[in-house]
Amino acid sequence: MRHFLAALAVFVAGSALDPISWAQPVQPQPKVTYPVADLLASSPSVVLSNGTLRAVVRPPDLKAGFYRGTRFDQTGVITSLKAGDTEFYGPWFERTAPQVLDYAYVGSDLVAGPDSAISGPVEEFAPLGFAPRPGLFVKIGVGVLRQPDDKPYDHYRHYEIVDAGERHTQTSSRSVTFTQTLSGAGYSYDYEKTITLIPGTSTMEIDHVLRNTGTTPIDTTVYDHNFLRLVPGNGDIRVSFPFAVHPDLAHAANPPPADLISFQGNGLVYLRAMKNRERLSFTLTGFGDTAGDYDIRIDGPTGAGMRIRGDAPITRINIFSVDRVQAVEPTIAIHVSPGDQQRWRYTYEFTP
Repeated sequence: MRHFLAALAVFVAGSALDPISWAQPVQPQPKVTYPVADLLASSPSVVLSNGTLRAVVRPPDLKAGFYRGTRFDQTGVITSLKAGDTEFYGPWFERTAPQVLDYAYVGSDLVAGPDSAISGPVEEFAPLGFAPRPGLFVKIGVGVLRQPDDKPYDHYRHYEIVDAGERHTQTSSRSVTFTQTLSGAGYSYDYEKTITLIPGTSTMEIDHVLRNTGTTPIDTTVYDHNFLRLVPGNGDIRVSFPFAVHPDLAHAANPPPADLISFQGNGLVYLRAMKNRERLSFTLTGFGDTAGDYDIRIDGPTGAGMRIRGDAPITRINIFSVDRVQAVEPTIAIHVSPGDQQRWRYTYEFTP
């Protein structure tokens, strides 16, 4: 594992990212890979329980943390959440390698790169102040990053973290709060994220507060990746919305195969289990401009499932899947003027 961390510290690679399709770049085949079990065993964790749910949360730690990438918010990574005997989250890859940009296959193993090797309902903010020239920019939940050249921004690329800000973690038996205070590259903010298991229920809430303490407006977006591990292969999973859904074919690099995805009124169904190395990624249309449309149900064939509600309007929805994980990725807009703050919440209800 120490060899992987040393390689990660100096590794920089990238390719152009299509912001509409978020197409996966061509993956180099890594020469050496490392088992994810090593990361789980060596990284710090916080265990939450409310008697119904039990969650394992990984705090941010640039030296020993489970996730040290620059793509996703490093706070509140959940590597396990159980309701009864049903496991909803957990690493969807068997191994890691610093050369991989997103994920690749080596033999029968799925190998994730440093910026995609993450688990749970993780979030990614669009960058602040990025320009395709050498300089600094910001990603909320990560820090001030260095752009070394004139290439476009690529969320699969690992950028140098110049300043991770000041971080604090506060825990109780049922909740954990992470804070990041940062000032750099023209932006200043206080970011707070709290994960709470509601007593006497099968509900988890993720609350956010972003306070703009600087003089530059913060205009960005954030999406929740929701790496759900409900059914191997995702066969017979049904995803439902409060509106009629359609694939956004105008912006789809790879439309969903008709033998895999069926659109049925207010939802979609996986008609079969996905094959090894099969990838699915496409956007949906049909949602409106109110928070009421941020109400998503994912149900498996055994009766286990999850409902996700947000309190902000959706601006984009992407569906991503491989045979090991299923993800519904809603995006919301973030606009915070200097001196103001924005709050948002995701509410999860789990059915074992």
